[in-house]
Amino acid sequence: MTGEKPGAPFDSVDEETLRERFEAQHYVADDRVVTTVQLALQLGRPLLIEGAPGSGKTELGKVLADGFDTELIRLQCYEGLTAENALYEWNYTKQLLAVQSNEGTVTGDAGAEDSDATRSVFDDEYLLERPLLRALTTDDDRSPVLLIDEIDRADEAFEAFLLELLSEYQVSIPELGTVRAENPPVVILTSNRTRGLSDALKRRCLYLHVEPPSFETEYEIVSRKVPELDAAIVAEVCAVVERLREESFLKRPGVAETLDWARAVATLRADGDDEPLSTAEIERTIGCLLKEVEDVTRVDTALLEQLQAAAAAADDRLEPAET
Repeated sequence: MTGEKPGAPFDSVDEETLRERFEAQHYVADDRVVTTVQLALQLGRPLLIEGAPGSGKTELGKVLADGFDTELIRLQCYEGLTAENALYEWNYTKQLLAVQSNEGTVTGDAGAEDSDATRSVFDDEYLLERPLLRALTTDDDRSPVLLIDEIDRADEAFEAFLLELLSEYQVSIPELGTVRAENPPVVILTSNRTRGLSDALKRRCLYLHVEPPSFETEYEIVSRKVPELDAAIVAEVCAVVERLREESFLKRPGVAETLDWARAVATLRADGDDEPLSTAEIERTIGCLLKEVEDVTRVDTALLEQLQAAAAAADDRLEPAET
């Protein structure tokens, strides 16, 4: 591949190589996405991606890991997540057994010298690595991709804890000292904007906001991801989703829901069935697109007819070569 060799750091990746890797993973990325990701890789900066749920934020981290054949280390954030849950834990059972079976030669003093007579239970042998520490200590030749998913679900205290890692690629462990990455990970943070993130965290990252895709972009995504679906039906699927996004639903369908629905339509249809989408077919499968009962109940006969009309007009929006 141009501009990138096996084992080379991510900061040597050029635009052509990045586009090739995205293409190989069937990931559709516009110029803004490619440029922002390229800058994050070349500058060694974390990348914060915000956007609506289901817009492909997490997928970007997976595509980078798969495309460059490196490890994906994922930390799924949630309310109440602590530094210990994300960084490390001590294997207390193993420590206790070591102290009991070697009393007098094993100490619980983290400052004790490691010798034949005395050794501490606070060393690597008793350490359980969690995602953040694993990302810093991996001994692979190529940097891993550290995906910190839905950072907005964690609280401000956890955000503050992350600042050292995001700026210095190191963390401080009281019993061991400072652990610094010899091969810094590529860090991707995602947020659904359920709450605002701190300025301190944002300053340490490059920023990318993912917008809902255009009809043409979503058509390309679905065509690549669900190749078994007829091109005309793919266009109808994308047109229906586009129309649904115009409604003031509690949760509008994202790209993930579009792909789910496209696969559902393909699954329910017999091979070679390229009949246009009907209102009955849309109504039966609407649960693939809408995930709130209030939204589902709003899909009445009038809206179904509008969705079917949007589907019927979809063919006219395709290039002649695609129809």
